[in-house]
Formats: sequence, structure tokens, C-alpha cells
Amino acid sequence: MTDFVAVTDVLRTYFDGLYHADTDRLEIAFHPKAIYATADETPMLYRTMDEYFPVVAKRESPASRNEPRRDVIESIEFAGENTAFARVRCSIGSKDFIDFLTLVRTEGAWRIMAKIFHITERQT
Repeated sequence: MTDFVAVTDVLRTYFDGLYHADTDRLEIAFHPKAIYATADETPMLYRTMDEYFPVVAKRESPASRNEPRRDVIESIEFAGENTAFARVRCSIGSKDFIDFLTLVRTEGAWRIMAKIFHITERQT
């Protein structure tokens, strides 16, 4: 499997985790020490995975509301053998997200190490 395919698989697992509010899938996609942050909230929102996963677990999933999927991988870039960056888009409810995801390969597996995102309200 190429690194591009492996990173794409992680991103698909990430999208599935968000769409189904499935923390088991998100635990596969994220490194346990990953960070989650946005400057679109005041004060800046920052969470560890231990803080982030319970929020997702309480969320009504987009799948349960039959929301259309709007998952898009816009780009993937590699910096050496163990570091990658992905710019992706997805939606939850009326909010659209642009996610900057930094991935690392540890112990032979790619995982998201940082999620920094921008939020906008979707115009209907």
C-alpha cells in the first residue's frame, strides 16, 4: 500500500467517525496525543483527545439525521517519510468545516496528530 493510499484511508476513517459520531473510528484515525483546535471561538478552543472524544460521543450524528455527506479531500502533501498534511472539508449540521490535518507515521501507521479547523455557517 502506498503512503498516499494509507493516508487517504485514515482520512476516510476520520470522515466516517465524524459522520456517525463514532469515537472508536476516531480513535483509529487520531494519535492518542493529538490536538484539536480552532481560533474561530473566543477564547481559542483547544482540546486533547481525552476531552474531544466525549464531546463527539454525546453528539447526535449526521447519519442519524440523514444529512448528506460533504466530505472532500482537497489535498495531501508529504514532507519526508513520516509527516503529511491534508486539507479536507466536511459538514455537520449547518456548519461547514475546513480542517488542516497534520499526520504522522508511527509504528508503521499513519494517524492524525493535529486538527486545526475553520468553521462557517452554510448558507442555504
